Amino acid sequence: MPSKLVNNTTRIASVLVFLLVLVAVCAPWLAPYPPEETFFDGLTLEGAPLAPSARFWFGTDLLGRDLFSRVIFGAQTSLIIGVVANGIALTVGTVIGVFGGFLRSWVGVALMRFTDLMMCFPALLLAIVLSAIFTPSLWIVAMVIAMVNWVQIARVVYAQTVALAERSFVEATISLGATPARILFRHIVPHLVPTLIVYGTLGIATTVLLEATLSFLGIGVQPPTPSWGNIIFENQSYFSTAPWLVFIPGAAIVLMAVCFNVLGDALRQVLDPTLGARRS
Repeated sequence: MPSKLVNNTTRIASVLVFLLVLVAVCAPWLAPYPPEETFFDGLTLEGAPLAPSARFWFGTDLLGRDLFSRVIFGAQTSLIIGVVANGIALTVGTVIGVFGGFLRSWVGVALMRFTDLMMCFPALLLAIVLSAIFTPSLWIVAMVIAMVNWVQIARVVYAQTVALAERSFVEATISLGATPARILFRHIVPHLVPTLIVYGTLGIATTVLLEATLSFLGIGVQPPTPSWGNIIFENQSYFSTAPWLVFIPGAAIVLMAVCFNVLGDALRQVLDPTLGARRS
């Protein structure tokens, strides 16, 4: 793909990510109505949702609530879960991966065998089980998603830590009498930062998709808190008569996932010094 096209795509994705974050942060001021407000004239005489109009830009849902306001607050919910869940997953995966790769004792072996055990469980199935055990809420869903997403990060960090520990500059530091803590935090962890930035960006897209899946299944963020997934779940029965109730939040999910994926791939190209050498 030509570099000019890649750069333009990255710029567009960056602008859209900025706008999505801005919408999520400013949701209370951008939304024309509270997301849980039900309008007595928000349904037709037959009790069906209203189509998009000048008053309700995205129409209304099955309860007569403004869909535009709910989508805006849904962006806030998705972004909060994406940042919190991905931040926890990144922290847990980094700690386990670093100590698993740096410690050559039974502790490191035990950490990685535990990681391998967790990888045996399908992520979605494990998330469903955990969501069924705990009472679903915004923060519980974030914790559940974090507990199923840290394993991939741990494996990547472990592999890079093992490779870095065998590099000549680390061996030279050891010969000079540096303590293990200094070697770890001054010479290994800083080299992992580019990888963590990339996986942190890409992980938000994965987290948003998993949260939407759980909410669509009814075990994620619970109504009346708006989430793009539970908006689709609530209105799926009107798919044939009021398709905008499904297409609009679905398009928002796809847009956020694609933008963060494009941005993460762009960061990988910039921060990975070996990528250019492999392509040339």
